[in-house]
Amino acid sequence: MGGRAILLLVVGFSVIFLVWGQNFGIISTNSVTNYTAYYSNNVAHNIAVSGANLAVNQIFLSPTWNSGYSNVSMSGGTINATVVLTNPVTNALNVTVTGTYNGVTSTVIVNLQLSYFSKFTYCSNNEEGVYWATGDTVNGPFHTQDYLNVNGHPVFNPGSNYVGTYKGINDANGSSSPIINGALRIGDNLTIPSTGIATLEANATSGGYTFTGHDTVYLTLAGDSVRYKYAYKSSWTTKLTSAFAPNGTIVADNAILRLQGTLTGQLTVGASGSSNGTVYLDNDVVYTTDPRTNSSSTDLLGIVAQNNVYVTNSTNTQNIHIDAAIYAQSGGFGAQDYDSRSPSGAGYIYLLGGITQNGRLAVGTLNSNGTIKTGFSKSYTYDNRLLVDVPPNFPNTGSYEVISWFE
Repeated sequence: MGGRAILLLVVGFSVIFLVWGQNFGIISTNSVTNYTAYYSNNVAHNIAVSGANLAVNQIFLSPTWNSGYSNVSMSGGTINATVVLTNPVTNALNVTVTGTYNGVTSTVIVNLQLSYFSKFTYCSNNEEGVYWATGDTVNGPFHTQDYLNVNGHPVFNPGSNYVGTYKGINDANGSSSPIINGALRIGDNLTIPSTGIATLEANATSGGYTFTGHDTVYLTLAGDSVRYKYAYKSSWTTKLTSAFAPNGTIVADNAILRLQGTLTGQLTVGASGSSNGTVYLDNDVVYTTDPRTNSSSTDLLGIVAQNNVYVTNSTNTQNIHIDAAIYAQSGGFGAQDYDSRSPSGAGYIYLLGGITQNGRLAVGTLNSNGTIKTGFSKSYTYDNRLLVDVPPNFPNTGSYEVISWFE
C-alpha cells in the first residue's frame, strides 16, 4: 500500500472517530439534559402532590380553611395553592395546587364537597333490636353504629361503596348470615349529629318558607307547585314552589307534616318541634322523572324530621313508593301499625334514596324462620346521583370528602 493510500486511510479513520466522538458527546449531553428535566419534573410533581395533601388535610381539620398557600418553600421548590367555593348549594370546593422546582411547574387539582347523609341508602345510630330478614334487600352504601342484626339471609348490594357496622354482625339464631355483595367494614365510627333540623329551620327562614302556628300541615307535591292546608276538610292553597320557597326549603315549625305527591325540581321539607316534629307519608312521594329510566332527571327530594318519619296506615299505602333522602334526627323511620297489618295488605316499601336515623323503627315483624309475619317487606334502592347531588340544605356530617383528584 502506497503512502498516499495510508494517508487517506488515516484521515478516513480520523473523520469517523471525530464524528463518533461528536455524536457520543451529543448523546451524553442530551442524556444529562433529559435526566435533569426528568428530575425537575418529578420533584415539581412531588411538591404539588405534597402541597395538595397538606391543603386537603387543612380542610379536613378545619372545614372553613380557605387561605391557601403562597410561595411556601418545600424540597428546594415552592408551593402555591388556592381554595375556591364552586357550588354554594353542596359547599363544593376546588383546590388548585402548583409545585415549582428549577423553573418547572406541576399542577394538582382536587375537588371536595361536604359529606352529606343523603349519600347513604341506610345509616343509623341504634338498630333498637330490629333485624334485617330474608326478603330484605338494600342496594347502596350502608352504615350502622350498632350491630348489624340479621335473621335469615337479607341481601346487601353496596355497589362501589361498602356495608359498615361499628359493632359487628349479630346473628339471630346461629344460622343466619347476610349476603353482602361487596366490602364489609367493621369498626368505622360515624355518629348522626343533632343539628340537622336547626340548620334546616334557619335556611327555611332565610330563603325558604316556614309554616308557623299550626299543629298539622298537609302538604302535597304537585309537580313544580305545592298544595297545602291546615285541616283535613279545608280547601287547598296552591303555590309555585320556586316563588313560595326560592331556596328549596320548607319547614313546618313545631308541627306534624303530612306529605304525599309528585315532585318536579329539587326540594327539602321538614317538621320541627320536640313534641311534634314528625312527618307522615300519607301516600306515594315520587319524582316526575324517574332517574332509573331517565338519567337526565334533576328531581331530588329531602325529608327531614326532628323526631320520626312514618308510613301512614291507610288503604292507599300498599306497596308505598318513596323517592327521597330521609333524615330522622332524634327518632327513626317506621310504619304505623306495623305489628297488626297483614303482609299482603302492606306489601313492600319501595325506597329510592336513603334513610338516616337515630334509632331504627320497625316496619314489620318476623316469623321464627325470618319471613315477614306482619307489616312491610323492604326494597331500598340507592339513588346514585346522591353521591354528588344533594337535596337543598340537607343535613351534613360537618366534614369534607374528596370527590375527584387530578394530577
